[in-house]
Amino acid sequence: MHYNLRYKFGILAEKIAIIFLTIKGYKILEWRYKTHGGEVDIIAQKSHEIIFIEVKARKTKLLIEEVLRPQQIKRIKRAAEIFIAKNPRFHDCLWRFDFIEVGRFFIPKHHKNFIS
Repeated sequence: MHYNLRYKFGILAEKIAIIFLTIKGYKILEWRYKTHGGEVDIIAQKSHEIIFIEVKARKTKLLIEEVLRPQQIKRIKRAAEIFIAKNPRFHDCLWRFDFIEVGRFFIPKHHKNFIS
């Protein structure tokens, strides 16, 4: 039951992030993108930039480094590489990695360029 609630809160956080991004002018390209090499919660586009976004539902205030383990970052980067390779129309686009945290009161906080 506890896992199920956490899972549902995570899905809700992703949906809130999608609404937030759409309002901010981002075009959502993929949601819950999974490949054999990795996964990323949201892939969006704004102008000529592709953004790979990890979303976390959090009840406590933690540093991004405490939330995303190196293995998760590796999977996100791998998913990004696969997505770009499979979508030639984005080969000339810039890309970055963002992080959106959705807290207790369902207010999204957007951190840009969290992976260098």
